[in-house]
Amino acid sequence: MLPTVAEVLDMPVVRAGDPDVVGGAQGLTRPVRWVHVSELADVAAVLSGRELVLTTGQPLACGVPATESYLESLAAAGVSGLVVELGGSVGELTPFVAATADRLGFPVVALRRITRFVEVTEAVHRLIVADQYAELEFARSVHETFTALSVRRAALDEIVTTAANLLDSSVVLEDLSHRVLALTARHTSAAALLEYWETTSRLLPEDSTTVPVGPHTERWGRLILRSHHIPGERARMVLERAAQTLTLHRMIERDRFGLHRQAQTGLIEDMVAGRVVDEREAMGRAATLGLARRARYVPVVVRVDGGRGLTAGVEHSIGGTGDAPDGGAGDVTGGGGQSTDRARRVTSETRLSIGRTRHGVDGTAREIEGGAGGSDPVARERRAAALLDAAGHGVALGRATALGAADDRRITLILGLTRGGELDPRLAKVCTAIAAEVRRAEGVERVAIGVGAESESLLDTARELANAAHVAEVALSLKSQNSPYSTVPRPFYRSGDVRLRGLLSLIRNEPGVQRFSETELSALLHHDIRHRVDLTRTLRGFLDMAGNKTELARRMSISRPALYDRLARIERILGVDLDDGEIRTSLHTALLIRDLGVRLNDS
Repeated sequence: MLPTVAEVLDMPVVRAGDPDVVGGAQGLTRPVRWVHVSELADVAAVLSGRELVLTTGQPLACGVPATESYLESLAAAGVSGLVVELGGSVGELTPFVAATADRLGFPVVALRRITRFVEVTEAVHRLIVADQYAELEFARSVHETFTALSVRRAALDEIVTTAANLLDSSVVLEDLSHRVLALTARHTSAAALLEYWETTSRLLPEDSTTVPVGPHTERWGRLILRSHHIPGERARMVLERAAQTLTLHRMIERDRFGLHRQAQTGLIEDMVAGRVVDEREAMGRAATLGLARRARYVPVVVRVDGGRGLTAGVEHSIGGTGDAPDGGAGDVTGGGGQSTDRARRVTSETRLSIGRTRHGVDGTAREIEGGAGGSDPVARERRAAALLDAAGHGVALGRATALGAADDRRITLILGLTRGGELDPRLAKVCTAIAAEVRRAEGVERVAIGVGAESESLLDTARELANAAHVAEVALSLKSQNSPYSTVPRPFYRSGDVRLRGLLSLIRNEPGVQRFSETELSALLHHDIRHRVDLTRTLRGFLDMAGNKTELARRMSISRPALYDRLARIERILGVDLDDGEIRTSLHTALLIRDLGVRLNDS
């Protein structure tokens, strides 16, 4: 950090000259980049700013107009201050000089003793160079530290903690809805740091203590330094490097196994990505992996919750019983204990094929929470294998065949069921068995199964996996035990079984959705915070009751004129017409997103 004018005046070599600030004391905090000795009246033309000028006073001995012009030119050039040695060209600085310096906010200092300027310049320049070297060393250390974190794929918590350690201050990572994703507290407790966090965060200025996180066009969070005692340039440097590392971390986690996929490409990934477009090729490869030929194929995604850690792709061929029409290579024949033993043996022969995971923002937010195995790729792989092994056993118990892929939170299956007969009863039997087995896996608390449209084409079924995954995510939110929107558990869910709240619970963590909710409501939320009122509650009640003002006034125990006044204020604050149906829908959706972000996240 560059020394200020006041710090230069406090140096022993300058104090020896008996310095006296005659004017412009308000500018003593200006930084000094260099010291320049000159007796030229037009020296400002060759200066670039933040210099401290030393002179014997010749430019101040040419009359009032020249003196005023000289001081104004130095101030306009961004010079940090002027130090004048008395006794040579001038014996004393006049009140006019002091008044002009005060008017310009430009420090003018008189040295009442003879001072060797060369000693001043050497001392100040040594300090400046040492400071610049320290800053370069700090920048190098920051670069190497965060590069190392990127190379070894450090967890989100570790990246935030590293930034806090470098700055010796508290650092918080939040998403676009001002929900804390990771934090490290310094010189305070985490509880104190997080108290009234949303209110505090919304009122923070955009300065060197806040840095956005994510690619320029896809911001997904913000990194915040909770201290104003760190030099701005140093704070900005650390926060920006931490934000870059966080952005890279998320990009890597989205596609962390891209290189491995070239060596061990999974069939499901190939079909979903469109790398396999020939039905016969797909069927031939699937049959060698144990999927029955000439069957009804059903896309199934099993979403689990309760376990912790990052994702690791695993693919696995799952064999069933002799129920398959013509017994593919991985099929199991026989019954009773022999079938179960064979199923266990088949599912234990897992073919690990690292593939791309597709959690998106919701998965990333959960990953940020960390937990057991969160920084251990082997543990994540083992968990994924265990989940897939459990699902394979369930498939075998349901007397079906399947091709599957898994990470530590989701299992993707293409089920092969015999043709003919009603589909739903058989599908319910298989899904019930799968869910029961998966629940036995360590750390699994809740399971939801989403199903897409069945088909006799393997490629068409693979294309439906995205829809099944969507349904499973929504169903898991709806099945939250503490959620007020929970539904009666079902063996599996189709798209028609989920509602609007469930859909919003799935996408509530998407940056675009959060940005929509913030845009719609931020003016009202700011007003509530600043004025300590709760007009947001009034708006929510008005929308929940479909605009029935009479009933809303009764439930809120206020008069209708008072309610009308509140609604009018809401319209003014938001700049909307609450009688407009589309505006009501937009605001109601934004409130639902905000409510779900709290309630479902808590659950």
